[in-house]
Amino acid sequence: MQTHKENDILEFFDVPIEHFPDRSARWLLQNKENVRGLIEILTRDIAARIDFSRLVPLNRSFIPDTLREQESDLVFRVPFRSEAGTDEVLIYILIEHQSTVDETMGFRVLFYMMLIWDAQRREWDQEKVPRRQRRLRPILPIVFYTGDRRWETPFRLDALMDIPAELSRFVPSYDLLFLSVKETDERQLTESGHPFGWLLRVLQNESGPKSALSDALGEAVSHLEGLDSERAAERREALVYLVSLILHRRPASEHEELISVVERHSHEMEVGVMAQSMAEVLLERGIEQGIEQGIEQGARETTIKNILSVLRARFPQSDPQPVEHALGAIPNLERLTELLLMSVQTPTFEAFLQALDT
Repeated sequence: MQTHKENDILEFFDVPIEHFPDRSARWLLQNKENVRGLIEILTRDIAARIDFSRLVPLNRSFIPDTLREQESDLVFRVPFRSEAGTDEVLIYILIEHQSTVDETMGFRVLFYMMLIWDAQRREWDQEKVPRRQRRLRPILPIVFYTGDRRWETPFRLDALMDIPAELSRFVPSYDLLFLSVKETDERQLTESGHPFGWLLRVLQNESGPKSALSDALGEAVSHLEGLDSERAAERREALVYLVSLILHRRPASEHEELISVVERHSHEMEVGVMAQSMAEVLLERGIEQGIEQGIEQGARETTIKNILSVLRARFPQSDPQPVEHALGAIPNLERLTELLLMSVQTPTFEAFLQALDT
């Protein structure tokens, strides 16, 4: 059983609150049982052929650093049983929580699949695999969407093109599995009986009425309590997720009442202590982030004042008001520092204005 250690849980909270949706989904899906639950929701016939006990997470070193920071995704290798025997399949999960629906999603998924296959090709070259043994592993691509907006954009590549019918056969096509958590019927999420589906039921109601979220929490925890003792770690992780969702996504005035729902339905004696510890961590992190933001904001204001003072002293006949508005719109302190040096060195006020516009 793959589980999260205590230090992994603490690391999970070491992110800004606004990053909770993507980070928490990624954290949940690092557990192989939750990967099973996700695929059972999407396609039971495929799930029945996968040996999830042997699921292995792969690193994402094949993705360039600049792109790796932009995506929240996971890649796994796992045995797949077919009539021809047992082979390996790769599972690629792209987690999406943008407020706007991405029309290029189909292209993005295909692009990352190509990066995965290219990494495999380079492996063949490095390990000198005989050419007749070189076979690309099939990839099961999944888009796990937790945003609130309705997803109506197709994943087909030709949807991004104005293409004559005669050329359509030259456009690559592929299938993928897509789960829009907020739009999926609740029965589809929970009909397999897997605990992950009940966690998604709670996620469905994260922004809804408090009563609906309370009901979903009670049902989810009741089903978690049905797990046998061997899955106690999985149950605890699920409770961590539910409590953290309450703390991150609901108003502070509701925290005590909603956490008490979790406590009432759970035999876990530490739920209250867990919730208090998490709340303290979030408060501390929030204060730290606020201090850092305040320091940077103060430094920005001071730098802007210094720039204006230099310009007034050097060019007293010029009107600095347009400059003040332009400087106030620059969020980057490093850029403002460059402009401060430029205000001292610029030969004319007009030259500074030109530099400001570039």
